[in-house]
Amino acid sequence: MKKAAIIIIVILLVSTLAYGFFKLNHSNENLIPAFEEGGLNLIIEDQHITLSHSLMLVDGEILIDFETVKKHFDPSIKWDKTLEKVIVSTKDRIIKMKTGSLTSFVNDKPLSLNIPIIQEEDVIYIPIEFLSDFYGIKVTHIEENNVVVIDYKTDFIKVANVIESGAVLRNGRDSKCPILRKFDDTKENYKDEMRIFEEYDKWYKVRTWDGVVGFIEKQYVVAKINTQTIYDKEEKEVVEESEVENDKINLVWDMVYTRRSNPSSVPDMNGLDIISPTWFQIQNSKGDLMNRAYSSYEKWAHEKGYKVWALLSNDFQDADMTSKFLKDDKAIENFTKQILAYASLYNLDGINIDFENFYQKDRDLFTRFVEIITPKLKEQGLVVSVDVNDIPCYDKKALSQIVDYVMYMSYDQHWRTSPVAGSVAQVSWQERILKRVLQEEGVPKEKLLLGLPYYTRLWEEKTEGGAISLSSVALTMEEAKRTIIENDAEPVWDEESGQFYAEYEKDNSRFRIWLEDEKSINLKSSLVHKYNLAGVCAWSRNFVSEDIWDVLYHNLKEVKEYDEWFTLNEDNEYVFVY
Repeated sequence: MKKAAIIIIVILLVSTLAYGFFKLNHSNENLIPAFEEGGLNLIIEDQHITLSHSLMLVDGEILIDFETVKKHFDPSIKWDKTLEKVIVSTKDRIIKMKTGSLTSFVNDKPLSLNIPIIQEEDVIYIPIEFLSDFYGIKVTHIEENNVVVIDYKTDFIKVANVIESGAVLRNGRDSKCPILRKFDDTKENYKDEMRIFEEYDKWYKVRTWDGVVGFIEKQYVVAKINTQTIYDKEEKEVVEESEVENDKINLVWDMVYTRRSNPSSVPDMNGLDIISPTWFQIQNSKGDLMNRAYSSYEKWAHEKGYKVWALLSNDFQDADMTSKFLKDDKAIENFTKQILAYASLYNLDGINIDFENFYQKDRDLFTRFVEIITPKLKEQGLVVSVDVNDIPCYDKKALSQIVDYVMYMSYDQHWRTSPVAGSVAQVSWQERILKRVLQEEGVPKEKLLLGLPYYTRLWEEKTEGGAISLSSVALTMEEAKRTIIENDAEPVWDEESGQFYAEYEKDNSRFRIWLEDEKSINLKSSLVHKYNLAGVCAWSRNFVSEDIWDVLYHNLKEVKEYDEWFTLNEDNEYVFVY
């Protein structure tokens, strides 16, 4: 009995030792997931970052919380609660421009830039891709693994490729560590290239193409240096100006008053050449800029084939501030550096200068301002345009000699608070303006863009106590047509206006409307050929109906001269279509 017990104990000891020897000398074959399921994962180089707040993906744009950016990329970044803007400084960084002289100009002193953000409760989120050049990083969203990978830009990287079957990626430098990835070249879409970060006696620390960080034995791979400079963007000393390929320009302004509008939901705009979002505004007399831009908008526009000429405005409600700014050379220099930096960071094609409601006495100061900044903007390869209207604040001839294009805002013939009701822009009124601007004010026709209104005013004449008060509201093209139909108004064609006119009575008020639609825009856009202008500029995308794009495509891209347009339209019958 005692002998049998001893034998059993010996067998158990041998089995335990054998199992331990097996475990000690055999690799771990357990496969574990590289990432937790759920939100986006963040990898910076070879580190899987633990986040206090999840990454956000909004309209294709990657946003990282403020504290993570501050910890990993920019300790000096600041949050201004008053402005509700994140402010970054160029103190320890360089913004690369298209020429060496511009790079020196922009970076000779620290520059503060306002970065639009998204705020979710108390968490501030920053669009990291916009700052990729600024921070010297490359941001990649890998959808297959729901991971965002961020690398610092460098001239070369060390990579490895699998050369032996049986290669696996582990979560530690030991064959007993669990497996993160098995490399199987029989699988579809097989990729084996990985980036090397660290080298040990028998192991490499690597990151696979889809963001998995781990360790692989050297015996399974061959390493090499990748010298492609795909991570660096070189300065260009030779600047080519952004051009519009087609003869007649079709530009539309886009009202952007909040940063978070989704451009991907915008229908295609057939024949559009340029979109001009209202992104930048001078916010004080020191020349600091308000910034409403975002990189996903720029990417969307360029993918659609549209040039981006960002609109830059003064504060329309503060003529005193505008006056102080125009007199201050240091403020103008501060402004110029900022707009150049934003133009580089947002990959802009042009800048559209829109100063309105400033004092007539500052007319020459405004011309001087445009004269100062335009050479710098052109050196950056930007097309420069300026907006003018039918008031004496603008020296149109002088401005036209400085900039590439003059945008004539030929609408608001009857403005919001006009003392009499009337059309936003009669075609006959527009033609009279054109003749004067071209013949008397000396603006070259090849530089002039005609303004088109994509909106209509609904006028209300209200009678109270024997007195008549007048007010108006702006309507989109579709709202205007719907208003006519819903109120059983009977539109008639007004030859002088080149528009349908309608009126109706309701609640002791008379309502009047001069409609902007495809027929009125057809007439107005014909003036481009009649006077051989550069094209059209329209306010705004937010008001337009989709059928307008086909009208403009035909008139600006297919029709080549006015006689051709006239022949096609001389027998038109103007009947309102309900």
